[in-house]
Amino acid sequence: MPPLRLILGLGNPGERYRDTRHNVGFRVVEELARRRGLRLRSTECASLVGEDSELVLALPQTYMNRSGYAARCLVERRALRPEDLLVVFDDVNLPFGKLRLRAGGSPGGHRGMESVLENLRSAEVPRLRLGVGPTDEGVAGEELADYVLEPFAKAERDAVETMIARAADACECWLADGAETAMNRYNG
Repeated sequence: MPPLRLILGLGNPGERYRDTRHNVGFRVVEELARRRGLRLRSTECASLVGEDSELVLALPQTYMNRSGYAARCLVERRALRPEDLLVVFDDVNLPFGKLRLRAGGSPGGHRGMESVLENLRSAEVPRLRLGVGPTDEGVAGEELADYVLEPFAKAERDAVETMIARAADACECWLADGAETAMNRYNG
C-alpha cells in the first residue's frame, strides 16, 4: 500500500474569493477531488477535507496567511513528514499559466506558504506554484494585492481552466512518480 500523502490547496474561504487569482490552489484540489470522486466536506483542522486510502485533500478555511495551522494540524494528526505534503498555491511572480513544482525552498514572498513553513518548521515542503502574474508590468504594491483578489478576466478563463487541469495532472504525477519526475514533466 502506498504511503499516505496530503495535498493542501491555499486560498481564501467564501464565495467572494471563489473565482479569484488567489484561489487557484483551492480549484486544483477541487479538481483532484472531482477526479477521485471525493467530497471535501469533513471539517478537520479548520479545513474542508476529503480522503481515500492514499490521499488526503484539504482546503484550509482560515484566510491564506494563516494556512500553516491547518498544514501542521493535518500533518501531525496523520503522522506525516513535511515531504509527504504538497502545497498548491498562486504566484504573482510566475508568468500567467506557468507551473513550477519544487521539493523545498523559501516561501518566495508568499504569505500563505510562509505560514506553512513556519508552522511545520521546515523548508523541505514540496510546493506547486501556479502562475497568475499580471501581463501589465505596471502592477505593483497595493495594486498587486488587489489584483490577486480580483476574478479572472473573461479572456483568461479558458487558459485558467487549462492551467488548473495541468496542475491537477502534476499533482497526480507527484503522487505516482515523485517530485523529480513531476518537476521534469510539468515545470515550464
